[in-house]
Amino acid sequence: MSAIGLERVVSPAGVLPQAAERLDASAEIAPHEVRVRVERLNLDAASYRQLWGAHGGDGDAVRAAVLEIVAARGKMQNPVTGSGGMLVGVVDEVGPSSPLGLRVGDRIATLVSLTLTPLVITDGLARWDGRSEQVPCEGHAILFARSIAAVLPDDLPPELSLAVLDVCGAPALTARVVTAAASVPPGHPALAGPAATASAGGSASPSSTTAADGGRADVSVAVLGGGGKSGSLSLAAARRAGATRLVGVVPTETEAAALKSAGLATEIAVADARDPVALAAAIGEPVDVTVVCVDVPGCEHGAILATSAGGTVVFFSMATSFPAAALGAEGLAADLTMLIGNGYVPGHAELALDLVRTDPGVRMLFDARLDAD
Repeated sequence: MSAIGLERVVSPAGVLPQAAERLDASAEIAPHEVRVRVERLNLDAASYRQLWGAHGGDGDAVRAAVLEIVAARGKMQNPVTGSGGMLVGVVDEVGPSSPLGLRVGDRIATLVSLTLTPLVITDGLARWDGRSEQVPCEGHAILFARSIAAVLPDDLPPELSLAVLDVCGAPALTARVVTAAASVPPGHPALAGPAATASAGGSASPSSTTAADGGRADVSVAVLGGGGKSGSLSLAAARRAGATRLVGVVPTETEAAALKSAGLATEIAVADARDPVALAAAIGEPVDVTVVCVDVPGCEHGAILATSAGGTVVFFSMATSFPAAALGAEGLAADLTMLIGNGYVPGHAELALDLVRTDPGVRMLFDARLDAD
């Protein structure tokens, strides 16, 4: 039996579950599988925004669209954005060969995408009005041997845990990138100042001019969508990892005020992330690390312009066009590392939950978002 769910692929043959057009979501499990009784879905932001816009803000139409997708595909995978989300539920049955360490009765959040999770909805989403990313529902889902799930903590509301775990890959990878950027090895040109860095083939970045004693460099970070779920967690993770300049980019003054109250950023820029020149101007001095957490397309070139030579751009949004990013960097002669946030970093769930427990600003923004929903 396949640990990655190949037996669940109905069509086309020869692809993995995420790329499949349709999955077999039948309730009977193989020895390595786990069946979960679903309680709530969390649609990813890009998918929900697309559905909301496509149906003109009609919640009933959005609900009908989600039901149609799941019925047709055996999973929740928006055919436009290609993205899905994740879910919370209770473990219903565990196959004898499952390596996930789950027990019947465990209340869990899946840390793999709904785009590869066999799913059946049985209640017609009767308790959901189509007006929020979180979807109360009944049904079942199947986890494979290579799936990832986290048992929900007892000290946080399940809706909050679901919202946090949905984006837990973002802060974990941000922390890894910031830590690496701050760790400048002895003899690296960055430790010799701007002249040496320029002679090595690039302009000096902020970190190259502010290397600290002991081979540590100051690191500047900009987070596009800094007031959102993944954005606020990424700002908090970057600060914990040692970033000294934190720029939170938001689209409105209202979000700027909320982010200022949260205290997660040293600077706040109000800008449309889809306008490259305006975004770069709002951020000012280019940063070492730019994290894209905006759930709309067209933010690639602005992120590139905002990042210093030799820096790193991390794309977490499922609305990202990776050809646009690659070709844009080439066209701008930008010497950058560009990373795709794939949602999994070892320890990502624990880090994200710890941030929401210990950082009052993060908790404030999450609570406000959940109250609004």
